[in-house]
Amino acid sequence: MDSAGAGRIAKWVTEAGLTGMSELELLNGFCDRLIAGGMPVSAVNIVIDTLHPIHEGRVFRWRRDDREGLAPVVEYGRTNVEGQAAENWRRSTYYHLHVSGEDFLRRRLGPGHPDDFSILKDLRAEGQTDYLAMIHRFAAEGAIGEMDSFYSSWMTDAPSGFSDDEIAFLRELAAPLMLALKCASLARIAKTLVETYLGRDAGRLVLNGRIARGVTDRIQAVLWFSDLHGSTHITETADPEQIIPFLNDYAEAIISSIYEAGGDVLKLIGDGTLAIFKEEDPSDACRCALKAERLMQSRIRALNEERLSCGLPVTSAYLGLHIGEVFYGNIGSQDRLDFTVVGPAVNEVSRIGALCRSVERDVLVSSAFFSTASEDDRRCLVSVGRYALRGVARPQDLFTLDPSWLEPEDLRAGTE
Repeated sequence: MDSAGAGRIAKWVTEAGLTGMSELELLNGFCDRLIAGGMPVSAVNIVIDTLHPIHEGRVFRWRRDDREGLAPVVEYGRTNVEGQAAENWRRSTYYHLHVSGEDFLRRRLGPGHPDDFSILKDLRAEGQTDYLAMIHRFAAEGAIGEMDSFYSSWMTDAPSGFSDDEIAFLRELAAPLMLALKCASLARIAKTLVETYLGRDAGRLVLNGRIARGVTDRIQAVLWFSDLHGSTHITETADPEQIIPFLNDYAEAIISSIYEAGGDVLKLIGDGTLAIFKEEDPSDACRCALKAERLMQSRIRALNEERLSCGLPVTSAYLGLHIGEVFYGNIGSQDRLDFTVVGPAVNEVSRIGALCRSVERDVLVSSAFFSTASEDDRRCLVSVGRYALRGVARPQDLFTLDPSWLEPEDLRAGTE
């Protein structure tokens, strides 16, 4: 590879980063161009920390040969706690660069060369002959959470390894690649954050530019408001270290059920959950909400069995369902906005959910929901009488699920 070839690759990666290519697309395109330019690269790994509620970061991998058998993206867990991920991290060449302050490491592979890192023996067994590791650090103000640097490793199986000129070109070209990767990673992090904290649909709308204060849509939606039975007593009497796992376990069962059925969670209010279901046909939205309820109850039963076997406190959920017109969008002050739903229908569904405790039913649905649901879905709903809701002008008939309608087999099938 000559200077002109390196310049063409640098130009490509800059333009590709501006177009919004993903990390994996950038890595594959970059490495394919290295090969076309005569660079004897056989394998590359890029390690990027991130902001994610579960994963600490990702490894993006490229191989010249046998790409079919390789997972191109691997997510890894926390390295700041004891465990396999932490142990692997401390044995790595990347950790050496991190603690030593160096930005480059090279190891020749083969007889007569040291195997001072465990990875080197594995690479030599694969037929690799040379190994380079780099770290590209960010300035403090450029760090995003724990993402304060990129690590990369570059391997070759050429008999003579990398030449000095090839190493110089790789080090020169790695910088624009890492800048493009940082842009791609920041876009992915932004998407993860807004979807995690706002919900999937609201997050998508915000990223598409719906951030102006007071800009809302008037939509028809099924509204879901659920809460947990006796959670206040449990959190007051349980060991403090059990409280967060308790809330997380039940939130996972509820939220995963809503998402699987096509709904979107807008807000977590303590242990309560506000969600919406939007479909072109309102009866389809009702059906999705009922599917989510079945999934939720099935998962909570399985969760309770597991927690009881461990001697942990258990609970159950109660749910109000309603359908109505709401305003959906940005509401709040100039300095703090919330992307949510507001309107009388939202107040109504919360009142219906709260009434579950006094009516002693785990599910209550409004008369509007009942009227909108399909004929098949109405067959599984039975009236529990007429009730006045606090703050709602007119009393209305409320309905609940007929316990004889859904058998355990149906619930298991719904879960599958």
